[in-house]
Amino acid sequence: MQRRQRGVNTGLLLLFAQIYQFGLNNIPPVTLATLAVNIYLFLNPLKPLHYVCISVHEGYYRSDWQRLLLSPFHHVDDWHLYFNMVSLLWKGTKLEGSLGSLLFAMIIAVFSQLIGVVYVILELMLAEFMDDPSYKIQCAVGFSGVLFALKVLNNHYHPGGSSNVFGFHVSNRYACWVELVAIHIASPGTSFVGHLSGILIGLLYTQGPLKTVLTRAAALFTESSPGRQRNFRYSGATGYQNYEQNNSPGTYDPYTGGLNEHEQLQRAIRESLNERGGQGRTQQNTHWSPPEQLSAEEIRRRRLRRY
Repeated sequence: MQRRQRGVNTGLLLLFAQIYQFGLNNIPPVTLATLAVNIYLFLNPLKPLHYVCISVHEGYYRSDWQRLLLSPFHHVDDWHLYFNMVSLLWKGTKLEGSLGSLLFAMIIAVFSQLIGVVYVILELMLAEFMDDPSYKIQCAVGFSGVLFALKVLNNHYHPGGSSNVFGFHVSNRYACWVELVAIHIASPGTSFVGHLSGILIGLLYTQGPLKTVLTRAAALFTESSPGRQRNFRYSGATGYQNYEQNNSPGTYDPYTGGLNEHEQLQRAIRESLNERGGQGRTQQNTHWSPPEQLSAEEIRRRRLRRY
């Protein structure tokens, strides 16, 4: 498998134009990093395509499992790269915004490897059932398998609506299956099994255990992060952003008392109300109500009462 030669990489230029029009500031970090890796490896491939594509013969029989890592991030030509990356730009931005960058990064990393494994298994099964050894040497490369998996996830997290598949409006629930067949008919050179592998991995996430595994892994990673030992971090001119915290006794931060921003506000108002009460405060004022239940007039009235 050799990279097609072009005098001018028109697809690459169009991709840069799409990214510029979309705006770098509007692309979430993991999606942007994934775009950058694919573009970089297109311009500076680590190996020729026939040394990075995945197949039963190369991956299973020759145990060259490094191809699992490399094959999703290399592309045949600039148009192959263009269509895949434009699709990633839209799907990645939408999903990363919904799931968060950490979980989405895990999804990209795990999906890109599992799809190659499923691809090898399906090709091996086809070779045995069809008694056709040619399936063992069919080599796949490109990010489209991951994109089919992301399409399944996108339809799961954003249900409803329809997609235009070659001029026909298809419910998003079935769009990935229609696209699987339509793309194979329109472009017979594409990897039907590679795209099918992506759909199966997507279903393994939405309907199987993969979602639970990845979400728990993301939660454990977040809990073990050093930043979670602090209750707040600075987030620019807007103030502070909360970290989820443990409110159990004995874990109080020396500066915040283990209270979140809202609880600190309540304490400040309560201490302001009671600062002159001393030992003689009445039973009525010991039962302080949350600030959201008091109007400004009621707070002023209670403060005057203390005097």
